[in-house]
Amino acid sequence: MSTYREEVSRLFSWGVHHRRLLARLAMVLSLTAFVDLCGTVVIYFAERHAAGTEITSVGDALFFTTVQLLTVSSQLKNPLTTVGRVTDVVLEFWAVLVVAGSAGAMADFFQNARTTSR
Repeated sequence: MSTYREEVSRLFSWGVHHRRLLARLAMVLSLTAFVDLCGTVVIYFAERHAAGTEITSVGDALFFTTVQLLTVSSQLKNPLTTVGRVTDVVLEFWAVLVVAGSAGAMADFFQNARTTSR
């Protein structure tokens, strides 16, 4: 029965590794929001007057950049200009790095929690 109590107390405890994980995830979220905002501005100014573009407003640009960051390479509203395409690649690169970094932070959290609890 004591093992059960230990697990429950561990489940509801708050340690250094929790603060570290929260800090890492907060950094990822805030930096990704900044990248999203910068990407939105670049895509809007690069694409708004391109012939045949589907990105004609700030809302379209924000939607495009957010979808790119969340799905990594959505085929929705592909940019037509060179600047837009380079920005698209940068957004995809960021999304891949952030996904890998977030997964690494989570893995580190669970690995440290497992090794320190024994």
